[in-house]
Amino acid sequence: MPELPEVEIVRRGLSRRVLGRTVRAAQVREPRLRWPVSDALARVLPGSSLRAVERRGKYLLLDFGHGTLLVHLGMSGNFRFLAEGRREAPGPHDHVDLEFEHGTLRYRDPRRFGAMIWHDAADGPVLAHPLLASLGAEPLSEAFDGALLHRATRTRSGAIKSVLLAGDVVVGVGNIYASESLFRAGIRPTTPARRIALRRYERLADAIRGTLAEAIERGGSTLRDFVSSDGAAGCYQTVSLVYGRAGEPCRVCGETVRAMRQQQRSTYYCPRCQH
Repeated sequence: MPELPEVEIVRRGLSRRVLGRTVRAAQVREPRLRWPVSDALARVLPGSSLRAVERRGKYLLLDFGHGTLLVHLGMSGNFRFLAEGRREAPGPHDHVDLEFEHGTLRYRDPRRFGAMIWHDAADGPVLAHPLLASLGAEPLSEAFDGALLHRATRTRSGAIKSVLLAGDVVVGVGNIYASESLFRAGIRPTTPARRIALRRYERLADAIRGTLAEAIERGGSTLRDFVSSDGAAGCYQTVSLVYGRAGEPCRVCGETVRAMRQQQRSTYYCPRCQH
């Protein structure tokens, strides 16, 4: 599943391609995504200019002024931009086309676990939408720091990695980057969140920011389906410190990297560097 860096890369790609452009037509070929795609798109989008492309956690927010299109890429969703004049018949997994004045933005999702939801401006601020209202702090924002993590976890007895993945304390730190950040901070993934001291949380906040920033710089991680809106694959996975490296030597101390399961997800860690 695309995590925050991958979604941020898609956001930047969409900004370059379609920000400020006007929609000519919207076509929904397959509405059956995670939630049904509204047939109102064909009515409300044509003639509208895209005013902003924002991100909240793993959601893309395409602001058209009179409403916002909330997009989640799910397990396998991605956008492709087809320049004007380029003819390409849609494939069986190409579910939605947004035709702009200079080309077409095509949404593809083989597993159909993504989402594309229209939020009318008359229904209130988009950040108050039920899918967004309870999300935690943005890890790349100034509001996110070790003190925030420390305050929010005083009553959390669950493992710190599980708390990071929950999304109500900090948003968008998915499975790959949680493992990587905890390694950089020297914290064992199974450590109860409430037992971690402020100083260690300060290291963890710095590690999360650094890990996400590096992943964005490297184009994210391509493990299965992710590609950017320009069709490029990410390469962070080639330099990961622990993720996907079970049985290999730790890049810092040489100890063998181990793997375990937490909440049905693979966790990677170094038993010597993380305690």
